[in-house]
Amino acid sequence: MSAWIGAIIIGLVLLGALVSFFWTPWDPTHVDPANRLLGSSAEHLMGTDRYGRDVFSRILVGAQTSIGVGLVAVGISLLIGTPLGILAGMRGGWVESLVMRGADLVLAFPGLLMAIIATAIVGPSTWTAMAALGLAGSPSFARVARSGTLRVMAQDFILAARQAGRPGVEIAARHVLPNIAGLVLVQISVGFALAILAEAALSFLGLGTPPPQPSWGRMLQDAQASLATAPHLVLWPGLAIALTVLGFSLLGDGVRDLVDPRSTMTRRSAQ
Repeated sequence: MSAWIGAIIIGLVLLGALVSFFWTPWDPTHVDPANRLLGSSAEHLMGTDRYGRDVFSRILVGAQTSIGVGLVAVGISLLIGTPLGILAGMRGGWVESLVMRGADLVLAFPGLLMAIIATAIVGPSTWTAMAALGLAGSPSFARVARSGTLRVMAQDFILAARQAGRPGVEIAARHVLPNIAGLVLVQISVGFALAILAEAALSFLGLGTPPPQPSWGRMLQDAQASLATAPHLVLWPGLAIALTVLGFSLLGDGVRDLVDPRSTMTRRSAQ
């Protein structure tokens, strides 16, 4: 059930992002001082901000930024961490130690801190934030892939494949990767949620998506100046971030239950 709820929420966010490529009720960057700080109405569904820009249009376009950051950051983490984790689980020995100690070293620095350092050096940029978040998330994928690989490598069909003289790359592609795909999918959903939160935090600090491109985090930052007179400016971007993160979390829980039914039984027995 949780997977369906999460999928519906994510589907709505994706739909909003796709629609905003072709249509928005108003120009999300158009400044209209005559209509600043308006409340919700038929003309402006979510009101306007202190510059007179339509909040609903900015929420729609902000979904592009959040989904885009999630895709690129998680893609970088997936492409770096998963092969390294499989390599560590299959080879063992010094290769495993080297990969996992490197992952531990990267994990010692919080992803958000790495992104802040990168943007402080290079300058505020969506691409810089995505690259930093992707590198910071790769150790988590490496750990998940390694743990799954170790379980797969203990199976009899792996021994049969080795006895048949199959090369390691073929074993990894045909046997290991399909059997750990569920675990990786769960980590992807977690990574998406964390990337969206991190991008919002960076934009709130002025280190993420630069203006005038709409970003949910920057919308929260802009809303501080009008918090007492226009609380709706905090409500809508905050709700968008919370619902999107909730959607990915629920989807991840649902996928985990499908991949490992024992986790569901454990939770039910604990209740």
